Amino acid sequence: MLKRDLVEKTADSLDGYLKKDISQAVDIILETMTESLDQENRVEIRGFGSFSVRKRKARQTKNPKTGKVMDIPPRKTLHFAMSKSVKEALIDKK
Repeated sequence: MLKRDLVEKTADSLDGYLKKDISQAVDIILETMTESLDQENRVEIRGFGSFSVRKRKARQTKNPKTGKVMDIPPRKTLHFAMSKSVKEALIDKK
């Protein structure tokens, strides 16, 4: 699903709101989440899941093609943990 699909579905279910207003609200939500994650805060959306930033240590790896040893610097990664209800809907559904 793309952002425009999310805006479209939301506009269809909420009468009286313009798509541009809903799009602006989605932009504000995503921007706020990004800022919070940039400050290494956890973002939790009840009933959906939580996002958090994890730090990966620096490490060395070997290029399988050339055999050359390369240094990989430390970095931050985004981690998502789904809520129990989402997990049940996606994984445990039979």
